[in-house]
Amino acid sequence: MGKLTLTTFLTLDGVMQAPGGPDEDRSGGFPYGGWVVPYADEGMGVFVTEVFERAGAFLLGRRTYEIFAGYWPQITDPVDPVASRLNGLPKYVASTTLKDPAWAGTTVVDGEHLQSEITRVKDALEGTRELQVHGSGALAQWLLARDLVDELNLLLFPVFLGTGRRLFPTGGLPTACELIGSRTTPNGIAIQSYRPTGRATFGSFV
Repeated sequence: MGKLTLTTFLTLDGVMQAPGGPDEDRSGGFPYGGWVVPYADEGMGVFVTEVFERAGAFLLGRRTYEIFAGYWPQITDPVDPVASRLNGLPKYVASTTLKDPAWAGTTVVDGEHLQSEITRVKDALEGTRELQVHGSGALAQWLLARDLVDELNLLLFPVFLGTGRRLFPTGGLPTACELIGSRTTPNGIAIQSYRPTGRATFGSFV
């Protein structure tokens, strides 16, 4: 049985919106798209390659899927570690509005059937293969609220923005995690991998 992993880029104040470019996601009037670009380095690339090498299938929110579908099918190099996986492996899109996806290997799943489909896909994965979620903010929050994420890869960039959509919203489940991996890249990206271990616990030093 495989596992469901979530990989996302975050600012120091927890923003995940539009990391890759100014026009990636301007919803809510967000003016700071592309905040990852000044810090991208070889260390980030090495980690991302490692993540994609473990992929067995992908689960994406509609917005992230459309961003990926507008770019990655054009990258046809068979040895590209990201494009080869995204183009060649099954992709599942959580959406009630997407009807006719053009990207080969795509299956649209509505909310009513999403949890059972996640279980089915994980059960079908071989060995340590992963059902990977990348970005996909609303979907990520839905999964976290139902304890469906087995591991989180958080790439924390040395910048804070003061506005934008955050991964962990007010009202989320208090959840404890175990640190299972940590590294820092030359440009100061702190990469932390966590495994949720259950509800958070509390105490007192007094």
